Amino acid sequence: MTRSLTNSIEDVLRQGCVLLDSTSEETYTLSLGGTASGTVGAHYRHVLEHFISILEGLASARINYDARKRDIKIETSITYARVVTEALIEDFRAISPHLLERECSVIYTVAYGDSEAEEVRSTIAREIMFSVGHAIHHFAIIKLLCAGAGVQLPYEFGVAPSTLKHAAMAARG
Repeated sequence: MTRSLTNSIEDVLRQGCVLLDSTSEETYTLSLGGTASGTVGAHYRHVLEHFISILEGLASARINYDARKRDIKIETSITYARVVTEALIEDFRAISPHLLERECSVIYTVAYGDSEAEEVRSTIAREIMFSVGHAIHHFAIIKLLCAGAGVQLPYEFGVAPSTLKHAAMAARG
């Protein structure tokens, strides 16, 4: 397995840094309402906590996305969110490529109602892929929230790599 998966985490988290550099604390914490609910900070916290869940589950090979801490400080402080983002980049850089192939259990509630969390088999690599895609999805929502507040983000922010590659190929003819 190549380092491209851990590089993808750094790429998406660097996009997060662009977000943090592009917005004010007021916009980051403002509830803009409309069809995309939540604050920019709440969505960003949610993204970071999925990556944190992976790191916390490495030792036990059990990744529990439901046990996120929901750290309010990440969603209310751009400075703190940047510290957490930079730490995640460093922590994922330190992961051995061999660890990516490791099997793990994943705990996650996916059904509505009174159902219990599901526990399924996966690999660390698969969970990295999931969390990167999950981040891109939330970045698309964040981009909409920011646009509503007059904050411009780069075109690539919140756009899947496959979509960017397809657009580039289409532009070449």
